[in-house]
Amino acid sequence: MQITASAISLNVDDVTASATFVKQHFGFKEDMAADGFVSLSRQDAGFNLIFLRTGLESFKPTAMRGHRADGLLIAFVVDDIEREYARLQAEGVLITTPIETEPWGERFFQVTDPNGVVLQLVQWMSDPVA
Repeated sequence: MQITASAISLNVDDVTASATFVKQHFGFKEDMAADGFVSLSRQDAGFNLIFLRTGLESFKPTAMRGHRADGLLIAFVVDDIEREYARLQAEGVLITTPIETEPWGERFFQVTDPNGVVLQLVQWMSDPVA
């Protein structure tokens, strides 16, 4: 198998709100959009971020149509966690979880988009393999 592209697809109530949030605060750009659908990318992310309106008839499997992105977070590893924290605060983004450092060396904070999708920024303070 050869994987030629990757995407994360999330069901949200308001596609425009989530798309606007990641474009404005995380530098994603819109690649495609239609009613209830938007595909966003960032060259350095390694995947497309797709938002689908909850309940779309075209969503398969049909049993998952009403499900949302509950219990899921999107993590981005960054080089300077303090700079990103200050930048997002200056942009007026509500910080859901302030900066914390885990014993294994993961320093992170979290923000939440208008649909409840949690985005986590991480900086490794030590080798994550160690």
